[in-house]
Amino acid sequence: MSIRQGFLALLSEQPMHGYQLRQEFEARTGGTWPLNIGQAYTTLQRLERDGLVEPVPQPDGPEQFRLTAAGRTEANAWWTRPVERNAPARDELAIKLALAVTVHAEGRPIDVASVIQRQRKETLRALRDYTHLKRGTTPDGPGLAWALVLDSLIFAAEAEVRWLDHVEATVARAGRTPVAEPAPVTEPVETRGGTR
Repeated sequence: MSIRQGFLALLSEQPMHGYQLRQEFEARTGGTWPLNIGQAYTTLQRLERDGLVEPVPQPDGPEQFRLTAAGRTEANAWWTRPVERNAPARDELAIKLALAVTVHAEGRPIDVASVIQRQRKETLRALRDYTHLKRGTTPDGPGLAWALVLDSLIFAAEAEVRWLDHVEATVARAGRTPVAEPAPVTEPVETRGGTR
């Protein structure tokens, strides 16, 4: 989640100070991605440095910020741009399982089936929690934002369970827990840029 873009979107409504932005961000996303106050003010400093926000003179109270013309343009552009998926975020679970099938800890292969089972149990626990929370939401007014966030979490957990099933079946088809290291390339390989 881009905190930077989220703050620009919130500031498009009205000027706010760092603590307000933090509170609004957490309230509108159901507290799913909590921010510490230092993170909020660091983000504001960067937005100011980049010319997207500016301080609003205040006779008393904390300093507020508002969007500059460039900030308004950037906030509006965010709504029209799709979220790019060409550079996936690091997924700890995918990394863990990719390493589990190749690592030999202290000379022994990792028990991949056990890793998968423990993760499936945790993911199903999270799915039950999200589903329980979803029952308490209303799909209108302020509850709509939280309901949408919960839907995203539920769909992601369901997909993760399906993926774990796939990993388990793939590892079983391989006939063993560890996967042999890939053989070194001994012949030239054709690439778009030529031979390497």
